[in-house]
Amino acid sequence: MKDRTRVLIFDPFSGISGDMILGALVDVGVPLEWLREIVHGLGIGASVDARSVRRGSLATQHVTVHTQGDEPERHLDDILDILQSAPLDSATRDIASSTFRRLAAVEAAIHGVTPQEVHFHEVGASDAIVDIVGAAAGVGYLDIERCYTRPVAVGRGWVTAEHGALPLPAPATLKLLEGLALVDADHEAELTTPTGAALLSELTEGNPAPSGFIPVRSGFGAGTRDPATYPNCLRLVVAEIEARANMVIMQADLDDLSPEYLPPLREALEAAGATDVWTFPVQMKKGRTGIRIEALVPADLRETVGKALFENSTTIGFRYWHVEREVLPRAENRIEWRGFPIRIKISCSAEGHVICKPEYDDILQAARALGLPPLKARHDVETLLNPREDG
Repeated sequence: MKDRTRVLIFDPFSGISGDMILGALVDVGVPLEWLREIVHGLGIGASVDARSVRRGSLATQHVTVHTQGDEPERHLDDILDILQSAPLDSATRDIASSTFRRLAAVEAAIHGVTPQEVHFHEVGASDAIVDIVGAAAGVGYLDIERCYTRPVAVGRGWVTAEHGALPLPAPATLKLLEGLALVDADHEAELTTPTGAALLSELTEGNPAPSGFIPVRSGFGAGTRDPATYPNCLRLVVAEIEARANMVIMQADLDDLSPEYLPPLREALEAAGATDVWTFPVQMKKGRTGIRIEALVPADLRETVGKALFENSTTIGFRYWHVEREVLPRAENRIEWRGFPIRIKISCSAEGHVICKPEYDDILQAARALGLPPLKARHDVETLLNPREDG
Protein backbone atom coordinates (compact mmCIF):
# COMPACT_ATOMS: atom_id res chain seq x y z
CA MET A 1 0.00 0.00 0.00
CA LYS A 2 1.29 3.43 -0.95
CA ASP A 3 0.80 7.03 0.11
CA ARG A 4 1.12 8.16 -3.50
CA THR A 5 -1.19 7.74 -6.47
CA ARG A 6 0.27 6.13 -9.59
CA VAL A 7 -0.78 8.00 -12.73
CA LEU A 8 -0.12 7.93 -16.46
CA ILE A 9 0.39 11.16 -18.40
CA PHE A 10 -0.16 11.18 -22.17
CA ASP A 11 1.99 13.72 -24.03
CA PRO A 12 0.67 13.70 -27.64
CA PHE A 13 3.01 16.43 -28.94
CA SER A 14 2.96 14.75 -32.38
CA GLY A 15 -0.55 13.36 -32.13
CA ILE A 16 -1.71 9.95 -31.00
CA SER A 17 -2.70 6.64 -32.60
CA GLY A 18 -3.23 3.08 -31.44
CA ASP A 19 0.22 1.84 -32.47
CA MET A 20 1.86 4.85 -30.81
CA ILE A 21 0.13 3.99 -27.53
CA LEU A 22 1.18 0.33 -27.70
CA GLY A 23 4.77 1.26 -28.51
CA ALA A 24 4.97 3.73 -25.64
CA LEU A 25 3.46 1.19 -23.23
CA VAL A 26 6.12 -1.34 -24.22
CA ASP A 27 8.78 1.35 -23.79
CA VAL A 28 7.66 2.10 -20.22
CA GLY A 29 7.66 -1.53 -19.14
CA VAL A 30 4.74 -3.56 -20.48
CA PRO A 31 6.34 -6.89 -21.51
CA LEU A 32 5.97 -7.76 -25.18
CA GLU A 33 5.41 -11.46 -24.43
CA TRP A 34 2.62 -10.58 -22.01
CA LEU A 35 1.05 -8.35 -24.66
CA ARG A 36 1.30 -11.19 -27.19
CA GLU A 37 -0.67 -13.47 -24.87
CA ILE A 38 -3.41 -10.86 -24.55
CA VAL A 39 -3.60 -10.53 -28.34
CA HIS A 40 -3.59 -14.30 -28.89
CA GLY A 41 -6.50 -14.63 -26.47
CA LEU A 42 -8.68 -12.43 -28.69
CA GLY A 43 -8.99 -15.31 -31.15
CA ILE A 44 -8.91 -13.12 -34.27
CA GLY A 45 -5.66 -14.47 -35.72
CA ALA A 46 -3.61 -11.36 -34.95
CA SER A 47 -0.11 -11.08 -33.49
CA VAL A 48 2.25 -8.27 -32.49
CA ASP A 49 5.94 -7.47 -32.81
CA ALA A 50 7.96 -4.57 -31.45
CA ARG A 51 11.29 -3.12 -32.50
CA SER A 52 13.44 -0.15 -31.59
CA VAL A 53 13.34 2.67 -34.14
CA ARG A 54 14.37 6.31 -34.22
CA ARG A 55 11.94 9.12 -34.78
CA GLY A 56 13.98 12.26 -35.27
CA SER A 57 16.66 12.07 -32.61
CA LEU A 58 14.52 10.00 -30.22
CA ALA A 59 14.81 6.26 -29.55
CA THR A 60 11.31 4.78 -29.60
CA GLN A 61 9.42 1.49 -29.72
CA HIS A 62 7.30 0.70 -32.77
CA VAL A 63 4.65 -2.00 -32.44
CA THR A 64 3.39 -3.73 -35.58
CA VAL A 65 0.15 -5.71 -35.66
CA HIS A 66 0.04 -8.66 -38.06
CA THR A 67 -3.37 -9.83 -39.31
CA GLN A 68 -4.64 -12.63 -41.55
CA GLY A 69 -5.39 -10.71 -44.72
CA ASP A 70 -9.02 -10.06 -45.63
CA GLU A 71 -11.04 -8.70 -42.72
CA PRO A 72 -14.68 -9.68 -42.11
CA GLU A 73 -17.28 -6.93 -41.96
CA ARG A 74 -17.78 -6.02 -38.31
CA HIS A 75 -20.43 -4.06 -36.47
CA LEU A 76 -20.45 -3.01 -32.83
CA ASP A 77 -22.12 -6.19 -31.58
CA ASP A 78 -19.55 -8.33 -33.42
CA ILE A 79 -16.70 -6.58 -31.66
CA LEU A 80 -18.41 -6.70 -28.27
CA ASP A 81 -18.86 -10.47 -28.75
CA ILE A 82 -15.11 -10.81 -29.40
CA LEU A 83 -14.34 -8.90 -26.21
CA GLN A 84 -16.85 -10.89 -24.19
CA SER A 85 -15.42 -14.22 -25.38
CA ALA A 86 -11.77 -13.29 -24.79
CA PRO A 87 -10.07 -14.16 -21.47
CA LEU A 88 -9.71 -10.52 -20.38
CA ASP A 89 -9.93 -9.08 -16.89
CA SER A 90 -13.07 -7.05 -16.23
CA ALA A 91 -11.30 -3.66 -16.23
CA THR A 92 -9.70 -4.29 -19.63
CA ARG A 93 -12.96 -5.57 -21.10
CA ASP A 94 -14.91 -2.60 -19.72
CA ILE A 95 -12.46 -0.01 -21.09
CA ALA A 96 -12.25 -1.66 -24.50
CA SER A 97 -16.03 -2.09 -24.77
CA SER A 98 -16.65 1.50 -23.71
CA THR A 99 -14.09 2.74 -26.25
CA PHE A 100 -15.81 0.92 -29.10
CA ARG A 101 -19.22 2.15 -27.94
CA ARG A 102 -17.80 5.68 -27.93
CA LEU A 103 -16.53 5.19 -31.48
CA ALA A 104 -19.87 3.76 -32.61
CA ALA A 105 -21.82 6.66 -31.10
CA VAL A 106 -19.62 9.20 -32.86
CA GLU A 107 -19.76 7.44 -36.23
CA ALA A 108 -23.54 7.07 -35.89
CA ALA A 109 -23.97 10.78 -35.16
CA ILE A 110 -21.82 11.75 -38.14
CA HIS A 111 -23.52 9.44 -40.66
CA GLY A 112 -27.08 9.62 -39.32
CA VAL A 113 -27.53 5.97 -38.33
CA THR A 114 -27.81 4.05 -35.06
CA PRO A 115 -24.67 2.77 -33.29
CA GLN A 116 -25.69 -0.82 -34.09
CA GLU A 117 -25.87 0.03 -37.80
CA VAL A 118 -22.37 1.47 -37.93
CA HIS A 119 -20.07 -0.59 -40.14
CA PHE A 120 -16.60 -0.26 -38.66
CA HIS A 121 -13.99 0.09 -41.37
CA GLU A 122 -10.50 0.99 -40.18
CA VAL A 123 -11.47 0.97 -36.49
CA GLY A 124 -13.19 -2.42 -36.81
CA ALA A 125 -10.17 -4.13 -38.34
CA SER A 126 -8.19 -6.60 -36.29
CA ASP A 127 -5.29 -4.19 -35.80
CA ALA A 128 -7.61 -1.58 -34.26
CA ILE A 129 -9.10 -4.22 -31.93
CA VAL A 130 -5.57 -5.15 -30.88
CA ASP A 131 -4.66 -1.48 -30.36
CA ILE A 132 -7.65 -0.80 -28.13
CA VAL A 133 -7.51 -4.01 -26.10
CA GLY A 134 -3.72 -3.81 -25.78
CA ALA A 135 -3.87 -0.21 -24.57
CA ALA A 136 -6.56 -0.99 -22.00
CA ALA A 137 -4.68 -4.05 -20.76
CA GLY A 138 -1.33 -2.24 -20.68
CA VAL A 139 -2.65 0.56 -18.49
CA GLY A 140 -3.92 -2.08 -16.08
CA TYR A 141 -0.60 -3.93 -16.13
CA LEU A 142 1.18 -0.74 -15.03
CA ASP A 143 -1.22 -0.45 -12.06
CA ILE A 144 -2.34 3.02 -13.14
CA GLU A 145 -5.00 4.66 -10.99
CA ARG A 146 -5.68 7.73 -13.13
CA CYS A 147 -4.72 9.00 -16.59
CA TYR A 148 -4.11 12.57 -17.71
CA THR A 149 -3.28 14.26 -20.99
CA ARG A 150 -1.37 17.23 -22.26
CA PRO A 151 -2.71 19.17 -25.29
CA VAL A 152 -3.26 16.99 -28.36
CA ALA A 153 -1.52 17.86 -31.63
CA VAL A 154 -3.72 17.65 -34.72
CA GLY A 155 -2.69 18.03 -38.35
CA ARG A 156 -3.98 19.83 -41.42
CA GLY A 157 -4.96 18.85 -44.93
CA TRP A 158 -7.01 15.93 -46.17
CA VAL A 159 -7.19 12.19 -45.62
CA THR A 160 -8.76 9.53 -47.83
CA ALA A 161 -11.15 7.25 -45.96
CA GLU A 162 -13.89 4.72 -46.79
CA HIS A 163 -16.38 7.57 -47.26
CA GLY A 164 -14.04 9.63 -49.49
CA ALA A 165 -11.79 12.60 -48.79
CA LEU A 166 -12.15 14.11 -45.32
CA PRO A 167 -10.67 17.30 -43.85
CA LEU A 168 -8.18 17.00 -41.01
CA PRO A 169 -8.67 16.51 -38.21
CA ALA A 170 -11.16 13.92 -39.42
CA PRO A 171 -14.75 14.58 -38.27
CA ALA A 172 -14.82 11.51 -36.01
CA THR A 173 -11.46 12.43 -34.49
CA LEU A 174 -12.55 15.98 -33.74
CA LYS A 175 -15.82 14.87 -32.19
CA LEU A 176 -14.01 12.32 -30.00
CA LEU A 177 -11.68 15.07 -28.78
CA GLU A 178 -14.46 17.45 -27.74
CA GLY A 179 -13.60 18.99 -24.38
CA LEU A 180 -9.85 18.31 -24.70
CA ALA A 181 -7.20 20.95 -25.37
CA LEU A 182 -5.91 20.77 -28.96
CA VAL A 183 -2.85 22.23 -30.66
CA ASP A 184 -2.56 22.97 -34.38
CA ALA A 185 0.81 21.39 -35.16
CA ASP A 186 1.00 22.97 -38.64
CA HIS A 187 1.83 19.63 -40.29
CA GLU A 188 0.11 18.37 -43.45
CA ALA A 189 -0.65 14.91 -42.05
CA GLU A 190 -3.13 12.97 -39.94
CA LEU A 191 -1.36 13.20 -36.58
CA THR A 192 -4.25 11.96 -34.45
CA THR A 193 -6.40 9.03 -35.57
CA PRO A 194 -9.94 8.12 -34.45
CA THR A 195 -8.59 5.10 -32.56
CA GLY A 196 -6.02 7.23 -30.74
CA ALA A 197 -8.58 9.93 -29.98
CA ALA A 198 -11.12 7.42 -28.66
CA LEU A 199 -8.59 5.77 -26.36
CA LEU A 200 -7.28 9.10 -25.09
CA SER A 201 -10.78 10.37 -24.38
CA GLU A 202 -11.81 7.11 -22.69
CA LEU A 203 -8.71 6.71 -20.54
CA THR A 204 -8.17 10.33 -19.47
CA GLU A 205 -11.75 11.64 -19.59
CA GLY A 206 -10.09 14.86 -20.75
CA ASN A 207 -8.32 15.45 -17.43
CA PRO A 208 -5.40 17.86 -17.98
CA ALA A 209 -1.98 16.81 -16.71
CA PRO A 210 -1.29 17.91 -13.12
CA SER A 211 1.16 20.74 -12.60
CA GLY A 212 3.11 18.77 -10.01
CA PHE A 213 4.11 15.11 -10.21
CA ILE A 214 7.03 12.77 -9.59
CA PRO A 215 8.12 11.04 -12.83
CA VAL A 216 8.88 7.34 -12.42
CA ARG A 217 9.49 6.28 -16.00
CA SER A 218 8.91 7.68 -19.47
CA GLY A 219 8.92 6.18 -22.94
CA PHE A 220 8.13 6.86 -26.58
CA GLY A 221 5.89 5.01 -29.01
CA ALA A 222 6.54 5.54 -32.72
CA GLY A 223 4.01 6.14 -35.44
CA THR A 224 4.44 4.39 -38.79
CA ARG A 225 5.50 7.50 -40.71
CA ASP A 226 9.01 8.89 -40.24
CA PRO A 227 8.93 12.53 -41.39
CA ALA A 228 12.18 14.46 -41.59
CA THR A 229 10.88 17.61 -39.90
CA TYR A 230 9.57 16.31 -36.55
CA PRO A 231 9.62 13.14 -34.39
CA ASN A 232 6.40 11.26 -35.08
CA CYS A 233 5.92 9.66 -31.68
CA LEU A 234 3.92 9.74 -28.46
CA ARG A 235 5.43 10.14 -25.00
CA LEU A 236 3.99 8.41 -21.95
CA VAL A 237 5.06 9.33 -18.43
CA VAL A 238 4.40 6.99 -15.53
CA ALA A 239 4.34 9.25 -12.49
CA GLU A 240 3.21 9.54 -8.90
CA ILE A 241 1.30 12.31 -7.21
CA GLU A 242 1.09 12.71 -3.47
CA ALA A 243 -1.97 11.26 -1.80
CA ARG A 244 -1.89 14.43 0.26
CA ALA A 245 -2.70 16.22 -2.97
CA ASN A 246 -4.15 19.67 -3.43
CA MET A 247 -7.92 19.55 -3.30
CA VAL A 248 -10.69 22.09 -3.49
CA ILE A 249 -14.07 22.18 -1.81
CA MET A 250 -16.74 23.43 -4.20
CA GLN A 251 -19.93 24.84 -2.73
CA ALA A 252 -23.25 26.04 -4.14
CA ASP A 253 -26.56 26.99 -2.49
CA LEU A 254 -29.77 26.04 -4.31
CA ASP A 255 -33.31 27.19 -3.50
CA ASP A 256 -34.98 26.35 -6.80
CA LEU A 257 -33.94 22.74 -7.42
CA SER A 258 -36.48 20.04 -6.69
CA PRO A 259 -34.95 17.47 -4.27
CA GLU A 260 -35.52 14.52 -6.61
CA TYR A 261 -32.86 16.00 -8.90
CA LEU A 262 -30.19 15.79 -6.19
CA PRO A 263 -29.29 12.09 -6.76
CA PRO A 264 -28.53 12.57 -10.49
CA LEU A 265 -26.61 15.75 -9.61
CA ARG A 266 -24.50 13.80 -7.13
CA GLU A 267 -23.89 11.06 -9.71
CA ALA A 268 -22.84 13.62 -12.33
CA LEU A 269 -20.36 15.29 -9.97
CA GLU A 270 -18.85 11.96 -8.96
CA ALA A 271 -18.62 10.86 -12.60
CA ALA A 272 -16.78 14.12 -13.37
CA GLY A 273 -14.17 13.30 -10.72
CA ALA A 274 -15.46 14.53 -7.36
CA THR A 275 -13.98 12.48 -4.53
CA ASP A 276 -17.00 13.01 -2.29
CA VAL A 277 -20.29 14.91 -2.44
CA TRP A 278 -22.61 15.87 0.41
CA THR A 279 -25.72 18.02 0.92
CA PHE A 280 -27.50 19.64 3.85
CA PRO A 281 -30.36 22.14 4.34
CA VAL A 282 -29.62 25.85 4.77
CA GLN A 283 -31.71 28.94 5.52
CA MET A 284 -31.30 31.41 2.66
CA LYS A 285 -32.29 35.04 2.20
CA LYS A 286 -35.93 36.08 2.40
CA GLY A 287 -36.61 33.09 4.63
CA ARG A 288 -36.30 30.55 1.84
CA THR A 289 -35.20 27.02 2.71
CA GLY A 290 -32.47 25.81 0.40
CA ILE A 291 -29.95 23.05 -0.10
CA ARG A 292 -26.19 23.46 0.09
CA ILE A 293 -24.19 21.05 -2.02
CA GLU A 294 -20.48 20.63 -1.41
CA ALA A 295 -17.95 18.47 -3.21
CA LEU A 296 -14.36 17.53 -2.43
CA VAL A 297 -12.53 17.67 -5.75
CA PRO A 298 -8.91 17.25 -6.93
CA ALA A 299 -7.74 20.75 -7.81
CA ASP A 300 -6.94 19.81 -11.40
CA LEU A 301 -10.54 18.63 -11.94
CA ARG A 302 -12.24 21.79 -10.66
CA GLU A 303 -13.24 23.00 -14.13
CA THR A 304 -14.52 19.57 -15.16
CA VAL A 305 -16.63 19.16 -12.02
CA GLY A 306 -17.75 22.79 -12.26
CA LYS A 307 -19.07 22.14 -15.76
CA ALA A 308 -21.03 19.14 -14.46
CA LEU A 309 -22.44 21.29 -11.63
CA PHE A 310 -23.70 23.93 -14.06
CA GLU A 311 -25.16 21.34 -16.44
CA ASN A 312 -26.98 19.33 -13.77
CA SER A 313 -28.26 21.98 -11.36
CA THR A 314 -29.92 25.40 -11.36
CA THR A 315 -26.95 27.24 -9.86
CA ILE A 316 -25.43 30.20 -11.70
CA GLY A 317 -22.20 30.10 -9.71
CA PHE A 318 -20.22 28.30 -7.01
CA ARG A 319 -17.59 29.03 -4.39
CA TYR A 320 -14.41 27.06 -3.96
CA TRP A 321 -11.35 27.09 -1.75
CA HIS A 322 -8.18 25.05 -1.61
CA VAL A 323 -7.66 22.43 1.08
CA GLU A 324 -5.26 19.60 1.77
CA ARG A 325 -6.19 16.18 2.99
CA GLU A 326 -4.27 13.40 4.62
CA VAL A 327 -5.24 9.80 3.94
CA LEU A 328 -4.12 6.43 5.17
CA PRO A 329 -2.24 4.23 2.69
CA ARG A 330 -4.91 2.43 0.68
CA ALA A 331 -5.30 -0.33 -1.86
CA GLU A 332 -8.10 -2.29 -3.48
CA ASN A 333 -8.45 -6.04 -3.90
CA ARG A 334 -11.13 -8.29 -5.33
CA ILE A 335 -12.57 -11.50 -3.95
CA GLU A 336 -15.30 -13.81 -5.19
CA TRP A 337 -18.23 -14.45 -2.87
CA ARG A 338 -20.98 -16.87 -3.92
CA GLY A 339 -20.13 -16.29 -7.57
CA PHE A 340 -20.02 -12.48 -7.41
CA PRO A 341 -16.91 -10.26 -7.58
CA ILE A 342 -16.62 -8.03 -4.50
CA ARG A 343 -14.15 -5.16 -4.34
CA ILE A 344 -12.43 -4.80 -0.98
CA LYS A 345 -11.05 -1.45 0.17
CA ILE A 346 -7.95 -1.95 2.30
CA SER A 347 -6.37 0.75 4.47
CA CYS A 348 -3.56 0.65 6.99
CA SER A 349 -3.19 2.81 10.10
CA ALA A 350 0.09 4.27 11.31
CA GLU A 351 0.25 1.46 13.89
CA GLY A 352 -0.04 -1.16 11.14
CA HIS A 353 -3.68 -2.07 11.79
CA VAL A 354 -5.28 -3.23 8.54
CA ILE A 355 -8.90 -2.27 7.84
CA CYS A 356 -10.89 -4.11 5.14
CA LYS A 357 -14.26 -2.86 3.91
CA PRO A 358 -16.34 -4.44 1.14
CA GLU A 359 -17.56 -2.05 -1.57
CA TYR A 360 -21.22 -1.19 -0.97
CA ASP A 361 -22.23 -1.24 -4.66
CA ASP A 362 -20.89 -4.78 -5.07
CA ILE A 363 -22.57 -5.95 -1.86
CA LEU A 364 -25.89 -4.45 -2.98
CA GLN A 365 -25.71 -6.05 -6.43
CA ALA A 366 -24.88 -9.48 -5.01
CA ALA A 367 -27.51 -9.22 -2.27
CA ARG A 368 -30.26 -8.34 -4.73
CA ALA A 369 -29.30 -11.18 -7.06
CA LEU A 370 -29.26 -13.67 -4.18
CA GLY A 371 -32.38 -12.35 -2.47
CA LEU A 372 -30.51 -11.45 0.71
CA PRO A 373 -30.67 -8.35 2.93
CA PRO A 374 -27.60 -6.20 2.14
CA LEU A 375 -26.55 -6.20 5.82
CA LYS A 376 -26.56 -10.01 5.82
CA ALA A 377 -24.43 -10.07 2.65
CA ARG A 378 -21.98 -7.58 4.14
CA HIS A 379 -21.71 -9.59 7.35
CA ASP A 380 -21.00 -12.80 5.43
CA VAL A 381 -18.29 -11.13 3.34
CA GLU A 382 -16.68 -9.58 6.42
CA THR A 383 -16.72 -13.00 8.11
CA LEU A 384 -14.95 -14.42 5.07
CA LEU A 385 -12.34 -11.67 5.32
CA ASN A 386 -11.87 -12.02 9.08
CA PRO A 387 -12.63 -15.63 10.08
CA ARG A 388 -12.73 -16.35 13.81
CA GLU A 389 -10.22 -18.80 15.14
CA ASP A 390 -11.77 -21.67 17.09
CA GLY A 391 -10.32 -22.76 20.40
